[in-house]
Amino acid sequence: MIELSIKHSLADLDIDVHFVSEARCLALFGDSGAGKTTILNAIAGLLAPQRGRIVLDDQTLFDTNASINMPAASREIGYVFQDGRLFPHLSVRANLLYGAQARRRTTTRFDLLVELLELGPLLDRRPQNLSGGERQRVAIGRALASEPRILLLDEPLTGLHREARVQVLDHLRALKQELRIASLLVSHQADEVIALADEVIGLRAGAMTARWDIAAFSAQRA
Repeated sequence: MIELSIKHSLADLDIDVHFVSEARCLALFGDSGAGKTTILNAIAGLLAPQRGRIVLDDQTLFDTNASINMPAASREIGYVFQDGRLFPHLSVRANLLYGAQARRRTTTRFDLLVELLELGPLLDRRPQNLSGGERQRVAIGRALASEPRILLLDEPLTGLHREARVQVLDHLRALKQELRIASLLVSHQADEVIALADEVIGLRAGAMTARWDIAAFSAQRA
């Protein structure tokens, strides 16, 4: 369960968003500039909203009234950035292991992630020797290796060519079924949302404009 109520002013955008969701995969859907990534950054602890409250599974991560702002490293959140942000000096294997070691997790999930994401042939390569789709699969694996309570996905398929996009989407679907981890997806692509999400929140110009279960969202987009 995630509960979020934040107000935050940026140079060109005022964000005022409130929602509570128990969806296993919640999607924030809207055009660029709607405030989607800012919301993810607030949940991850990379941005402190000017006002608000964020609760994950009954644990308060942020509350301005109570002067609570849990450090990002303590929130147990996995974050897949749009550009992957792999460590260029580390091999694929070392990038994956970093995800576990940074949170002092065991490496028992390593083999499963390598199998599910088909990373075996890539383990000794460096990020600069990978395709865009391969880099994003490694980024997803690194985030999951830390065994997070929730996985944040910021436009994970943006910039990939069609074949790589389909492949990464298939892997995300398989991970959702196999690991059953809660996730929050940011996307402006309806097909990605329909493939992965259980519930959808529409955003425009920093405000929530609509809310759908996935059946209603799919019907609207048909």
